[in-house]
Amino acid sequence: MTTTLDVTGLKPEVVKAIESLQQHFEPIEFQLEADGAGGARVRFGPVALGASYEQTESWVGAHIPPLIPYSDVYPVFLRGDLRRKDGAALVAPMTLGHTFMEQAATQVSRRSTRRDAAVETVRMKLLKVLHWVNSQ
Repeated sequence: MTTTLDVTGLKPEVVKAIESLQQHFEPIEFQLEADGAGGARVRFGPVALGASYEQTESWVGAHIPPLIPYSDVYPVFLRGDLRRKDGAALVAPMTLGHTFMEQAATQVSRRSTRRDAAVETVRMKLLKVLHWVNSQ
C-alpha cells in the first residue's frame, strides 16, 4: 500500500527512510508527524508479533531523527497493551506505561551501539527490533 504523506520540511534521508518503511511493511495505517527539525515521528501497522504474545499484531512507532543515517533510531514503540501469553512480565528492555504519538505504548530500548551508518537503515533497525521482540 502506498500512502501519500506530507513530507514538507523533512530532510531527504528521512523521506527516503519513510518510503522504505512503506514499501517493506505495506502498512494499512501509516501516520507521520514532522518534528520541526527535519526528522519525523512515524507510527504504522499492523505488523505480526511472535507466538509469545496475547496480541497477534501491533503498530510500530519510532522517531526518525534528522541526522539519519548518522544517528540511531531509538527507542522503538509498540502497542501499549502488549502482554505475554504465559502471564510473565515483559523482559527488559521492554517497558509498559509510555506514550507515543498520543497512543499508549510499550517502549523497546534496543540501542545500536556499534551500528555502521553506511549499512544500517531505519528499516533494518526496525526489523532487528521486531526480530528481537518476536524471539522473546
